[in-house]
Amino acid sequence: MDLRIFTEPQQGATYDTLLAVAKATEDLGFDAFFRSDHYLRMGSVDGLPGPTDAWITLAGLARETKRIRLGTLMTAGTFRLPGVLAIQVAQVDQMSGGRVELGLGAGWFEEEHKAYGIPFPKDKFARLEEQLEIVTGLWATDPGKTFDFHGTYYDLTDSPALPKPAQRKIPVLVGGHGPSRTPRLAAKYADEFNMPFASVEDSARQFGRVRAAAEEAGRGGDDLTYSNALVVCVGRDEAEIARRAAAIGREVDELKLNGLAGSPSEVVDKIGRYAEAGSSRIYLQVLDLEDLDHLELISAQVQAQLS
Repeated sequence: MDLRIFTEPQQGATYDTLLAVAKATEDLGFDAFFRSDHYLRMGSVDGLPGPTDAWITLAGLARETKRIRLGTLMTAGTFRLPGVLAIQVAQVDQMSGGRVELGLGAGWFEEEHKAYGIPFPKDKFARLEEQLEIVTGLWATDPGKTFDFHGTYYDLTDSPALPKPAQRKIPVLVGGHGPSRTPRLAAKYADEFNMPFASVEDSARQFGRVRAAAEEAGRGGDDLTYSNALVVCVGRDEAEIARRAAAIGREVDELKLNGLAGSPSEVVDKIGRYAEAGSSRIYLQVLDLEDLDHLELISAQVQAQLS
């Protein structure tokens, strides 16, 4: 079971804070550092000092880390034109020496679009499908050849399809709860399917749908990696668990029900249930980015057991 650290910087974080978390992620033996792609805080937090851009952040981290994978859950398709996104991600992949992964979603948080003047189209899912075809098509085009795409929303003519990533193929993540279109999209374009904030039972059902869609599309069900994203709150005793839950404005019982919360042994047991459902990778949503002791505890007493 791979454990990855997943952050939500729109809730309030500087680049230096994210750098500290990413370096701890690397030093403590976690597999990857991922971040959300949002420009507006959610809930009652103030979000200060303000948002950071996902791909600018990852470009910086690409030069300041050496081992960990770097990526997004999920880049919002509404924020970037697909041709520009392909250039950005390929460049960061080069800067990292080939450690980047792209999670790409349709975009959903209407308020942040209103706040920063970003168009929020109604037909986001259909656009996402074209975006995935363009981004992956640009990267897959042989050097010296050109790429053309003529769709409903985007039109590319004689694109040189440059630059190329450092990796032969950048892993692409697709995720979500949708019962039909989402599995079909994952089967066609994704290397990994991510089930965000879902129960073991719902995850197993959705993984089954994706496997079936992959086989229908002529792929093997095991061709994809299956993963979950879950909030994490671990403590050595009940007092420490309660303190960490309070720091992120959540209740312990709710976190135990909907996330990975409790003692290290409780969390290991629950991760085991997700593994039985088909998950081989967990994105640990860390909401208190100042609490690096939390990461140390997870590394020493959760990750160590899983290894």
